[in-house]
Amino acid sequence: MAETLQTGTGESENSAPRKASWRYIGPGIVVAATGVGAGDLVATLIAGSKFGYTLLWAAVIGCLVKISLAEAAGRWHLATGRTLFDGWRSLGSWTTVYFAGYVVVWGFVYGAAAMSSSALPLAALFPDTMDLKAWAVLCGLVGLVFVWFNRYVVFEKVMTVLVGVMFLVTVYLAIRVTPHLGAAFAGLAPVLPDGSLIYTLGLIGGVGGTITLAAYGYWINAKGWTDAGWMKVMRLDNRVAYVTTGIFVVAMLFVGAELLHSSGVAIAKGDRGLLDLTDILADRYGTPTAKLFLVGFFATSFTSLIGVWHGVSLMFADFVTKYRPSLVPEGTSRERSLPFRAYLLWLTFPPIGLLFLDQPFGLVIVYGVIGAFFMPFLALTLLWLLNSSRTPDAWRNGLLSNGMLAAAGLLFVVLCVQQVRELPW
Repeated sequence: MAETLQTGTGESENSAPRKASWRYIGPGIVVAATGVGAGDLVATLIAGSKFGYTLLWAAVIGCLVKISLAEAAGRWHLATGRTLFDGWRSLGSWTTVYFAGYVVVWGFVYGAAAMSSSALPLAALFPDTMDLKAWAVLCGLVGLVFVWFNRYVVFEKVMTVLVGVMFLVTVYLAIRVTPHLGAAFAGLAPVLPDGSLIYTLGLIGGVGGTITLAAYGYWINAKGWTDAGWMKVMRLDNRVAYVTTGIFVVAMLFVGAELLHSSGVAIAKGDRGLLDLTDILADRYGTPTAKLFLVGFFATSFTSLIGVWHGVSLMFADFVTKYRPSLVPEGTSRERSLPFRAYLLWLTFPPIGLLFLDQPFGLVIVYGVIGAFFMPFLALTLLWLLNSSRTPDAWRNGLLSNGMLAAAGLLFVVLCVQQVRELPW
């Protein structure tokens, strides 16, 4: 029998409800919050600042794409009782080679980026307390300690609180800038203004789209959902999470359209663009609103940090266990296993060195290339797995699922090519 993850809530396989219920929702919130980072906020703001509400339809389609990908990953775990890495391995050794390279290099560079992103709002909220690098190291260590000593049930509750903060702050800002609802509804019509193609593809593919979509199946197993009896619950959980994310993204687009587009103000690319927005908010609405935004900025960045620390460590533990089962003794929770904690350390301590150095040129190239290929890899392998005999007949892809995954695969291939072309070769 295929191995499944140890659960983190004490719910047994036989406890699966007959119908979906709001009280079970959780893993979807975790995966959606982890996937939306500060960089996604900036991309959405810039799209709004350049094109107003015109690309609102792209944000909506982006949420639908993420719903289909996360649903497919969750359906694989529940329908087969096997993990996603198990499925990848069944497609050939090339998947193992790719994943091994990806998870090592990506984790090294992402660790530094996540710590810096979480540090920026703290340094702005508490100036003259510590420098940015010290805040970044502190964020990394806090994330390490939190994930190391807590199991999924506590992790989910903390993520849910932080998501609530993100949601309330962004919706408050969207209301505060008094959006023009007529123009917003007009933005639901698919239109491509001149020069908007790359922004449109990025808005569809970038918001909430990372390796953490692949981690969704691991989180539903950690929640205690381990068989097809939980399928309806998983689907409700996934939809609610990405509808919430959709509102979050639309709110940021409103801010970009009203606060930046109407006044012709530009912000920097990358996480520092949010500090530019903080200054604009302070000038327009006062210091309390600017500080409130910084709190939301921190919640957005820190959920991504601890989400990756937990979810990708679960994936790495699964990867190692397939080749070295002795490293996870019978009955040991993956969250307490040696591979899980080893990857936690890898995400935290080696990247601290990058905080004090310019990222080596070659490492940036490798990181960019393998990172660009991950989302096409995820979409196309899920399409393969869920149309094959590896999945029980009742849970294989239907016409809608195939259409969404194929469209997602094509979209991510185009974005992959574009991202590779933009690398500093």
